[in-house]
Amino acid sequence: MELLLLALAPAAAVIWYIYGRDKYEKEPLRLLILSFFLGVLSIFPAIIGSMLGEQFGFSISDNVFITFTHAFIAVALSEEFAKFLFLRYVMFKRKEFNEPFDGIIYAVMIGMGFAAFENILYVSQGGYHTAVLRAFTAVPAHAAFGVIMGYFVGLAKFNPQNRQRLLLTGLFWAVVAHGAYDFFLMQQNLELLGLMAFVVLIAAIKISRNVIAIHQTASPFNPQNNTLAEKETPPNTQIIPPATLYQEQNPDTDIVAPNPDPMQPPTDSNNWGA
Repeated sequence: MELLLLALAPAAAVIWYIYGRDKYEKEPLRLLILSFFLGVLSIFPAIIGSMLGEQFGFSISDNVFITFTHAFIAVALSEEFAKFLFLRYVMFKRKEFNEPFDGIIYAVMIGMGFAAFENILYVSQGGYHTAVLRAFTAVPAHAAFGVIMGYFVGLAKFNPQNRQRLLLTGLFWAVVAHGAYDFFLMQQNLELLGLMAFVVLIAAIKISRNVIAIHQTASPFNPQNNTLAEKETPPNTQIIPPATLYQEQNPDTDIVAPNPDPMQPPTDSNNWGA
């Protein structure tokens, strides 16, 4: 029982943290629970994808290229794509997904469902040492990958013209971050390359904090955006309420959104560490 609690505690801590970042319009508890269990389910297609990858020779090896393909294709792509499918085709369609930040919330919840189940499997075999190690590595990593993916999925929800590009961009960067992290961990030189994996993790967490702040600031439910809109709105102009910001608008009505244009990805490359 104690090992089970140790396995679940890191995911619970991440959920508590990310829920607290959703400042302006909390998601329904039932959808948070749903997305968590979708994450648990996502581990099964991920396992199938990983097994198929190994059938094609993608496995840990002394050959750097083979290890690279294993990390990025058999592991990162199969896991992130499995999570992406549930995010894109289940949570993305919910009417409660009504601001870009919700992409982050649901992506992280799915990631924590995956990480919690995976953690139980590893901790049941590795014991306390594995539980402590993964609490500060694998679980935060899954959270960071989820934030990166969810950031772009949130943009895609409200940018239909560029939807497919943004969706694929989110999946791509989640796979890149995940693959780089695992690739360095799989190398023989654990001292040097293990440090590189830690650097990748820290960079992913820093990026996650940046994009969380971006979506928080741009939220249509942010009272500061409403105040700014009221100050800058010309007379006789209707301000659309935040709750209906993304609904179909009447072309005969002059409507001003409460924030300039939060749906465009940031142009500052520092936000992505590139």
